[in-house]
Amino acid sequence: MTDILQELEDRRAAARLGGGQKRIDAQHAKGKLTARERIEMLLDEGSFEEFDMFVAHRCTEFGMEAERPYGDGVVTGWGTVNGRMVYVFSQDFTVFGGSLSETHAQKICKIMDMAVQNGAPVIGLNDSGGARIQEGVASLAGYADVFQRNIMASGVVPQISVIMGPCAGGAVYSPAMTDFIFMVRDSSYMFVTGPDVVKTVTNEVVTAEELGGASTHTRKSSVADGAFEDDAVAMMEVRRLVDFLPLSNREKPPHRPFHDDPARVEPSLDTLIPESPNQPYDMKELIRKVADEGDFYEIQEDFARNIVTGFIRLEGSTVGVVANQPMVLAGCLDIDASRKAARFVRFCDAFEIPILTFVDVPGFLPGTGQEHGGVIKHGAKLLFAFGEATVPKVTVITRKAYGGAYDVMSSKHIRGDFNYAWPTAEIAVMGAKGATEILYRSELGDADKIAARTRDYEDRFANPFVAAERGFIDEVIQPQSTRRRVCRAFASLRNKKLANPWKKHDNLPL
Repeated sequence: MTDILQELEDRRAAARLGGGQKRIDAQHAKGKLTARERIEMLLDEGSFEEFDMFVAHRCTEFGMEAERPYGDGVVTGWGTVNGRMVYVFSQDFTVFGGSLSETHAQKICKIMDMAVQNGAPVIGLNDSGGARIQEGVASLAGYADVFQRNIMASGVVPQISVIMGPCAGGAVYSPAMTDFIFMVRDSSYMFVTGPDVVKTVTNEVVTAEELGGASTHTRKSSVADGAFEDDAVAMMEVRRLVDFLPLSNREKPPHRPFHDDPARVEPSLDTLIPESPNQPYDMKELIRKVADEGDFYEIQEDFARNIVTGFIRLEGSTVGVVANQPMVLAGCLDIDASRKAARFVRFCDAFEIPILTFVDVPGFLPGTGQEHGGVIKHGAKLLFAFGEATVPKVTVITRKAYGGAYDVMSSKHIRGDFNYAWPTAEIAVMGAKGATEILYRSELGDADKIAARTRDYEDRFANPFVAAERGFIDEVIQPQSTRRRVCRAFASLRNKKLANPWKKHDNLPL
């Protein structure tokens, strides 16, 4: 019996070494953690339960039968994050460069199936050279099996991908279908075709970092939702995100203890809006002053900064925030902002996370670049996302809400539950100057007359009361009492029940 137990421990020790100490040292030399070290940092201490430690590949081509390391390049299992269950897979770059084989894929598929069945998030730590060439089509079939599970799990359990090394070719499509993608600066990259192929086909010379590094995907492509300094910071930030999310679509978002008075008054908000209507202010200041303890977890901070998305807590419960940012492009909606916010709204709706919207939007960004890029269809994505959402929706208009952008930003007309406005709100078809120049075109030669007409238009329409008279605004509130009013609104909506008409699925304007 002692011999058998010793053999088990020896095999476990071999499995834990992955590709061997030399390759582990090489991983550390690059400033990267090993697959197992990442899991230890991500999960609560001692909570990890591993599956398939002794799985080995079955390939006999190209001399592969001579090297069959345990685990086959991926560590899989489940554990807890602050006491709540998650499933995790962590690719091991020390074993065949983390390349995906048939058995490697089967291990991932097993835990994804269990996650959907048991209702818990899936966290994938990606560090892989791609499909294992020696296995040919079997490895490609393995990728497709993983992809299918990503699709089936979408909207059922949260899926989080962390890119912690290379992620190229077919490997990028699994993360692309997950809810959140995070990268590690200077050590991770994603692309469909690498720099060498790009040079061969297009004669374009580009580095891996320029083509698909963290900066590219967080600022330009919007593929990634955030980038962190190193593996350790990435794991801590993923833990923080998981704390905001429900375990599945069958559960409510988690409730956390809070020490912030829901009725807290913030007098500084009374002076947040500048005197000049063209002067910007930071919408994130409002978000933090409304949130419990000022805690705001921003999503896609570096992309489409004219709109802000992320999670806060109100009375201990998670709320998704969408807010125009006057500091960037005056808060205009454009193609990128619409796509970013629409995806975030749809995630919140899928997982029963209430949505708080702060509005200061002068309209859609004009120009041929926007029109030729399809701003009509992209703007419709955000309109569609807000309109189909059945979760509690509370909207606060702080300043400008002009034209179609007013409708799009979770207005009363697309089933907003509580629509508040500050006294500084201006709800109109367009700004006073543009409106008077259209209405009084014949008087354009007389500057004094036009100035008087503009002032008259501002007095009549540049306020929230016309909309309030029609019931499109439920209440004009004092800025300092925003937290109290919003908290009470969401409290009253806790038992909201709203269902859309039966359909197989909608046809979102992609």
